[in-house]
Amino acid sequence: MAGITEDQSSKYSKLGIWGIVLLSIFLIGYAAYTGRNIFWPGLIFMMVFFFVVYYVGVFAAKNNSTGLKGMMLAGRSIPLWVGMFSMSATWVGGGYINGTAEVTYSQGLVWAQAPWGYAASLIIGGIFYARKMRAYEFTTMLDPLEARFGKKVTSILFLPALAGEVFWSGAILTALGTTFGTILGLDFTTSIIISAIFAIAYTIVGGMWSVAYTDAVQLSIILLGLFLIIPFAMEHTGGLAENWAKYSAGMSKMGTNYTSLFPPLDGWKDPSWGNAYWQWWDFALLVVFGGIPWQVYFQRVLSAKSPNVAMWLSIMAGFVALIIAIPSTLIGIMGYNADWSALGVEKPENAAMVFPYVLRYLTPEFIAALGLGALAAAVMSSVDASILSAASMSSWNVYRPLVKPNATAQQLGKVIKRAILIVGVAATLIALNVRSVNDLWILCSDFVYVMLFPQLTMALFSKSANKYGSIAGLIVAFVLRFGGGDPVLHIPRLIPYPMVENGEVLFPYRTFAMVSSLIAIYVVSKLTAKACPPRPLKNPRKV
Repeated sequence: MAGITEDQSSKYSKLGIWGIVLLSIFLIGYAAYTGRNIFWPGLIFMMVFFFVVYYVGVFAAKNNSTGLKGMMLAGRSIPLWVGMFSMSATWVGGGYINGTAEVTYSQGLVWAQAPWGYAASLIIGGIFYARKMRAYEFTTMLDPLEARFGKKVTSILFLPALAGEVFWSGAILTALGTTFGTILGLDFTTSIIISAIFAIAYTIVGGMWSVAYTDAVQLSIILLGLFLIIPFAMEHTGGLAENWAKYSAGMSKMGTNYTSLFPPLDGWKDPSWGNAYWQWWDFALLVVFGGIPWQVYFQRVLSAKSPNVAMWLSIMAGFVALIIAIPSTLIGIMGYNADWSALGVEKPENAAMVFPYVLRYLTPEFIAALGLGALAAAVMSSVDASILSAASMSSWNVYRPLVKPNATAQQLGKVIKRAILIVGVAATLIALNVRSVNDLWILCSDFVYVMLFPQLTMALFSKSANKYGSIAGLIVAFVLRFGGGDPVLHIPRLIPYPMVENGEVLFPYRTFAMVSSLIAIYVVSKLTAKACPPRPLKNPRKV
């Protein structure tokens, strides 16, 4: 099927023009009504950026195949460089940028696990998972689960996959909202809603092609904006060596190895670590292996031209993500060292504000606008990918097999577009109600690590895995994980895990739940092999 027509392209372009006119009128009225001191140069820059991205999305939809295969997988023809850019831009979201700066600033470099953890995740995923998934020509991450465990079990496993994508989108929208509020003078709610509208709009227009090409534009802006911040911010905090010396001296008061990537090998013996050592490893393993079972990841893998391209785009994206973490880490360090009182402001009221504070008070206005553009690019490149991924699974793995098995490609395309809107609105609502970037960021990986990683791994690599084993593994993971409670979701602790300090469980119960789930799937599958013969791994249906 061809891309969108000339008439459709003209219609979408006119909608974009009317959108910027109406939004400009709204913002002028908003500033006048609230009396807020709007940073107009930065806001104008952001509006131009948003609409450039929107039109790139429309152009991509016009000039490439759409239809169901194009909407979900870009016709399985994404070249290596576009796939690598898209994968990198997707992982380097607002949570990645803001979260890395936040944790470096408040907890020490040792707790900033996401940069090296997600890089390792992309490399491991590329070597062991990407080639196999692409070779089978699956359409979504849930297809191998459907092949092994059946449609009904897969529809249940869809729930943690959906929750992960929605929480991920919420986290990165939250990151943008806090930054917009600090720099532009817009309130948190307005900032998030405007950003979400643009991301949802061009994702609905062009699907995977729009997402992939806009990701390439956004990654370029991310690289330019973030690295330009550093030299200007250092004018207020000293050179690299001076910043590191002051940061190391400050962090040494918290404990040993807080400025290293890893804790000491015998950290549990160190009084400054104690039981937190085991929690560190729990989160580290969560980031590394919890970064694999994501539809947002496999959507790029499965869009690649071949299994080899799928593997290499993932590996290369891991190294790019690691490089992009460097300025975020330095921003956290400079925020820690900055003499905020000398600048006439109080220090950030919470750690999540350190990135926007560095932009606003340690850089010139033009550089602040570029840095804000970099963050907005990171947010939109992740939000569009995440909501498209969740919508694809909703249509392909839930609606088609369970609701309307004979649905046509055109009908499924309409379902995907409606699901994009629903998922986007859900993520926006979560962002408006949970203000901690880091909490949401960890929580979304938490779900997929504990409940989906064992299921996907066993489905792909264990010939004995069956439906009963899958159900047992899911129950074990759910009970052991949520039995430990969750402060973000206000779930009380029900299982008496050891190592509880200040009401927080430091015992690595997430990894305990994940490993227990793996064992349960294997053991129960073996015991029930006669009652429920294992099913071969095959593509349940190709798009």
